[in-house]
Amino acid sequence: MGEDPIIRGIRSPDWEAIVALESAAYTTLGLSEQQAALESRVRASPTTCFVLEHGSRGRRIAGYALALPYPRFRYPGLGESERSAFRSRNLHLHDLVVAEELRRRGLAGRLLGHLETVARALKHQHVSLVAVAGTDAFWSRHGFVPHQEVAAPVHYGAHAVYMSKPLGGPPYGPPPHHEGD
Repeated sequence: MGEDPIIRGIRSPDWEAIVALESAAYTTLGLSEQQAALESRVRASPTTCFVLEHGSRGRRIAGYALALPYPRFRYPGLGESERSAFRSRNLHLHDLVVAEELRRRGLAGRLLGHLETVARALKHQHVSLVAVAGTDAFWSRHGFVPHQEVAAPVHYGAHAVYMSKPLGGPPYGPPPHHEGD
């Protein structure tokens, strides 16, 4: 994989790359959001939003994760800006994207592992997300379980599934590499 990737907080100059990654991942699915909505999630919780830099010949932003405290079994409206931050022991992973050409190298698992470490340090008890476009199998491999009792958000697509993962106990290193990560 070359140099180890670096995970760091989001800075103003990162937005062009974040929006490009988000658009590439979600536009064909009809799930792409405007930059203002994405930025509002970072404003709500800057300590739980990150970019992943990668590359042995000059680093570039190759992925990102946007997470914010959100009441358990609820989720942000797709495309809607956050108006205030919630106080919650649940951290909602709104978005995690890795550049298509770098997928299946464990980078999503690294971003998720970093997020979980930060979430534990901030005393969050769960991480939740809405799996879209059939990605629930990926999230299941990383310990997330579906909650069929939570109505799937229609605006997240036909196959959206609300999932969560408890954060009890200390982390035991990065998740194992799975084919398809």
